[in-house]
Order: sequence, then C-alpha cells, then structure tokens
Amino acid sequence: MIALIDYRAGNLTSVRKAFATLGAELYDPLSPRDLERARAIVVPGVGHFAATGALGGAWTEGIRAHVAAGRPLLGICLGLQWLFGSSDEAPEFPGLGLLRGSCYRLHGNGGLKIPHVGWNSLSVRRETPIVRGIASGSQVYFTHSFVAPVTEDTAAVTEHGEPFAAVVERGNVAGVQFHPEKSGDVGLQILRNFLDAV
Repeated sequence: MIALIDYRAGNLTSVRKAFATLGAELYDPLSPRDLERARAIVVPGVGHFAATGALGGAWTEGIRAHVAAGRPLLGICLGLQWLFGSSDEAPEFPGLGLLRGSCYRLHGNGGLKIPHVGWNSLSVRRETPIVRGIASGSQVYFTHSFVAPVTEDTAAVTEHGEPFAAVVERGNVAGVQFHPEKSGDVGLQILRNFLDAV
C-alpha cells in the first residue's frame, strides 16, 4: 500500500488516477501513525510553501522514520520543494531537510513569464532509477513559480530562463518538479519507476 499524503495543497484525484492506471493501491493516512503500514509515501502538492506547515511535528517524524527504514518517498511539485531545507516563499516553515539547499523564485530571465506553466523538455544528468527509460528531450508538464537548485542530487534539469532541478533522487528519496499525472506516457514511466522500488 502507498500512502498519499493529503495536506490540503492540491488535487489528489489526478495523482490517484495515474497510479491506478498502473495498478497501484493508494490510501489516505489520517494520522502519522497510519504511515507505519505504508510501503511507500507520495507527497504531492501545488500552491504556497506555507501549506507544508501542516506536515510539521509528528508528520515530519513519521515520514523521516519511513525513509530511515529504507522505504521510498516521492515528492511531486511542491512536494519536491518540501524535500529541501527551506524555501524563500515561506522561510518561517522548514522543509523536510532530506536534500541540501533552499528553494527560490524563478527570476524570469529574458522576460519569461512567471509562473512557469506548460510543457518543457528534460535534460537527464544522471542515470538514476527514477529516470530509467526517460530520454533527454522528453516533454513534461510544469506549473510553478519556485524551484529547487541544481545539486549533486539532481537527476534531470529543465530551463525556464535559468536551469533548475526537474528531477531529484538520493537513495530512496525522489522528487519531480513537474506533474507526472499530467505528463502523458513520460509521466507514467516516472511513476512506474517509483513503483518498481516499492
């Protein structure tokens, strides 16, 4: 069973449908205790980083314990940003801190519009399990204003006036800035890769 975390930051319906297409069974944990039976955890999300404040305290402890036990964790969009230490969008709310760095607002270099909404290509930097079968140049769907920095944990980057982390992975922790549930076959392959680790 895969725990799909609902912290009132996004539409879980499309994420649930995408996993169902792949035959995965998801449940909504009502408390941090409910994470104990999860074989994997998915943290989706759209909107303001402050929404992650709902995942403080016991939720953070439960998710960290899950990761420490070697079980997979996937962050989607805002969920990816929460994997890092902090975000300039709401510096008073700490991230999960499993990946080093702080998220920041896109600069809109070259007069590009922010938020960044639409299809962009991935440039694969490291051949990690989460990007297995994903070719550089593959198109995925984004909608966001804040991004994670390119670090040693970055598996793929995208550019929107500047390069930023589109896919990150360290051990059993992975995240995607785009929405795999809205990214067609490429997005489904990303989710399939995640399920392969479950």
